[in-house]
Amino acid sequence: QVQLVESGGGLVQAGGSLTLSCAASGSIFSINAGGWYRQAPGKQRELVAIIRSGGFTNYADSVKCRFTISRDNAKSTVYLRMNNLKPEDTAVYYCWHLGTWGQGTQVTVSS
Repeated sequence: QVQLVESGGGLVQAGGSLTLSCAASGSIFSINAGGWYRQAPGKQRELVAIIRSGGFTNYADSVKCRFTISRDNAKSTVYLRMNNLKPEDTAVYYCWHLGTWGQGTQVTVSS
């Protein structure tokens, strides 16, 4: 059974940075994709970024050039480095891996 544990959310001022981490267990992490989604109040959950087993990445247009997704297969962990954060980035961020969701971590960006 896949389990995901997220960490790294918090409150930050606009223009600031945060790094989210998602540690996976119960899977062969290195051969599967991992990703981050987010859900703002009153909105649908949306894809933020995804990284595939070969390191290929895709980003939502709204976060390109500001966010970077990476992975450490030895630690079975996916990271999301978020720079130049904007108030519109405020949301609960969810890690995804093999059809499983993390518990979510709140990111709040103040103006």
